[in-house]
Amino acid sequence: MSWTYSCPHCHAMLNPDETISLVAEHGSTRVLVGFHPEPGNYKVYVPPGVAIEEGSRWTFRCPVCHHDLESELAAELCAVDLTSPRETHRVFFSRIAGVHATFVVSAEGLREVHGEDAARYDDALPHLKYVLFRH
Repeated sequence: MSWTYSCPHCHAMLNPDETISLVAEHGSTRVLVGFHPEPGNYKVYVPPGVAIEEGSRWTFRCPVCHHDLESELAAELCAVDLTSPRETHRVFFSRIAGVHATFVVSAEGLREVHGEDAARYDDALPHLKYVLFRH
């Protein structure tokens, strides 16, 4: 499957190779990280020597425009856009290390839910179902 991820603010491509590249910040740590592009696959690639503590809250930014990717729907979720050959989606994912929750939303509503921690965001789910976005 071919997925292209982009920033919802500047529309820059975020996966020029096999990973989604984002700037990650926590405390004094600021690094470029790579995420597996398949929704629900929680593999994260970090530079050598960088430790990600379970439960830590990270800020994710676009590496091009540096805009914070925090979602307006829930402070613990970030959002990026996903374009497949047939349609465009918004992907919401947890910014808490070790929390596995991903939501794929199209203009029609919630399409997919991934991760054993998805129920943690039940309060945001009714809003995710009605997310509309422009391209």
